[in-house]
Amino acid sequence: MSQRAAPAHTSLRGRWLLLARLTWVAVTVTVLAIVSFSVPSSLEHYRSVCTATSEVCSERAVGRPTPEGARALQDAGLSLSTYTFLNVAVDKVADFVWIAVGALIFLRRSDDRMALLVSLFLVTFGPIMIDSTDADTLLAAQPAWGLPVRGVQIVGSICATLFFFLFPGGRFVPHWTLWLAVAFSAFDVSRTLFPDLYSRSPALEWISYMVFLGTVVIVTWSLVYRYRRVSSVEQRRQTKWVVFGVALAIAGSFVQLPVDLQWIDADTPLVLLLFNIGFTASFLLIPLSVGVAVLRSHLFDIDVLINRTLVYGLLTAMLVGFYFGAIVVLQGLFVATTDEKSNLAVVASTLVIAALFNPLRRRIQSFIDRGFYRNKYDARKTLEGFSAKLRNETDLDALGDDLVEVVRDTMQPEHVTLWLRSRAEASRGMKEPAG
Repeated sequence: MSQRAAPAHTSLRGRWLLLARLTWVAVTVTVLAIVSFSVPSSLEHYRSVCTATSEVCSERAVGRPTPEGARALQDAGLSLSTYTFLNVAVDKVADFVWIAVGALIFLRRSDDRMALLVSLFLVTFGPIMIDSTDADTLLAAQPAWGLPVRGVQIVGSICATLFFFLFPGGRFVPHWTLWLAVAFSAFDVSRTLFPDLYSRSPALEWISYMVFLGTVVIVTWSLVYRYRRVSSVEQRRQTKWVVFGVALAIAGSFVQLPVDLQWIDADTPLVLLLFNIGFTASFLLIPLSVGVAVLRSHLFDIDVLINRTLVYGLLTAMLVGFYFGAIVVLQGLFVATTDEKSNLAVVASTLVIAALFNPLRRRIQSFIDRGFYRNKYDARKTLEGFSAKLRNETDLDALGDDLVEVVRDTMQPEHVTLWLRSRAEASRGMKEPAG
């Protein structure tokens, strides 16, 4: 049975409020300085040509074109300066969005410690942790920035851990997750302070990977537990917004998988630019969804948004897979029968996709409603059945019994009572003068 806990008091007052605000301002100014002063080093990073082997360039200098990549850019009509400007512009715009959403939350809710943690998480995690180009290039060009960069990275990793363990109620649920959060934060801090130690030791790299997987599993379990056992209706809505944004960001980040697994060469800078844009845009869903969850969770119906995303995402994936599969099969048949390819395969596949769109969408919608929104699905079916019976039913007593049953099935109240006014009472009410 669900156990709703009393809402945690997360307001800050007096000296603690002043100290928290000053800390936020100091950290944010540091982040802005890192983002601003890293512009020259970022420009130099993307502008310089990597002359090492393709494997080294793909692992240690992602985004830097090789000599072959620079020539490929020229063949595509793009200069190296344009490629550099676009990459830096994408990174800086993304940094601005993360910082802007965090600053907006700070301006609106800085007296709430949970909102303040969320704001600090957005300001530090996005510009420094998600895209580490700013920090890495700045440290490589000016090692004197080591202390502020490492400091912000530590704050970002700790705030990220606390955010996923505390949001939205501001309490550790269950209570023993506090010690896990402390352990995970300590491990992240050690990895930030001693990056070379972890990169040189395969055993420590393996341990780091397992700790990351453990963190993801435990945070997910804690999130589900908190959602089902503790969260209020408002907190559940906020959780849905955050999970929705994080899930879409992770799904969008899979476009980087070919780069990480080196399925493509590092001398394709135009492809890497497109991947950078897609990766950055997908992860911007995190600050936007978190901002809505904290400030405007009532603005949209998140259930409708999730429903449409599931339906049309699955529909798009199935149609794309069927489309290319049909083209391959039909082209194979044409080659087998006529020894040459034909454009009829593309035309036929397109016509089949157009014919399948609406029927497949309805089937997917019904599947999603039954699987994820069973209560609403059953309620809608009950109302549809009652509407059909209402058109044919003439017995008022039977209709009243049916109405009570529909209300009991759809709204599930503790008690249901139906009161009908008699004709005499209705006539008397109509004759009474208005007060």
